[in-house]
Amino acid sequence: MSEPSSPAVAPPQPKAEAAPAKRARNSIKTKAAILVAGRAEFAERGFEGARVDAIAALAGANKRLLYHYFGNKEDLYRAVLLDAYQEIRRGERALSLDQYGPVDAMDRLVRFTFRHFLANPWFPRLLGTENIENARFLKTLPDIQGLHSPLVGQIRTIVERGAEIGIFRRDVDPVQLYISIAALGFFYVSNMATLSVIFARDLAGIDMVQEREAQAVQMVLDYLRTKPA
Repeated sequence: MSEPSSPAVAPPQPKAEAAPAKRARNSIKTKAAILVAGRAEFAERGFEGARVDAIAALAGANKRLLYHYFGNKEDLYRAVLLDAYQEIRRGERALSLDQYGPVDAMDRLVRFTFRHFLANPWFPRLLGTENIENARFLKTLPDIQGLHSPLVGQIRTIVERGAEIGIFRRDVDPVQLYISIAALGFFYVSNMATLSVIFARDLAGIDMVQEREAQAVQMVLDYLRTKPA
């Protein structure tokens, strides 16, 4: 007499969420690639000269997906602009400046700002494009002022901490101070080619870059330090 056969075991079924999860990962990757490609195209050609076809090709994405994720050229430009500001703000938050003394904190902020412009030359060009547009797209971004408020508050706190221990002056406008910090890096990077020709020096050379960074730090700290009576 034969033994009863075991009941057939159904093969494992793939998880239902596997495909959607993969699509979500692909979506995030594609959108990130489009933003990076948009940075390059808008920075190189400006808003008017940039072409959606070129951005899609550079991103390795289907143009229909670009429109699906970002709407149109104007909306893509807004997304690129917002992403650019969010990136530098994330970098500033990652500095964790509150854990450092006032001098070290300001030193780190100045160096980070300078290096961010230096490492991302597309950023000054993109900002130049938006200034040519008279900030008309930036004005439509509802989050932009809120994005910058924590930075202003952080600079104010650093200055106040320095003033409390008698090493920084108190009459400092944090907005004006940040504009000065940004200008020290922005001007150097955005005008590197012309200044190199005018002064017959390679401003992209490591020695010149290090000298400029150190001078930027020194200028900011000299401004902030209290003056002897």
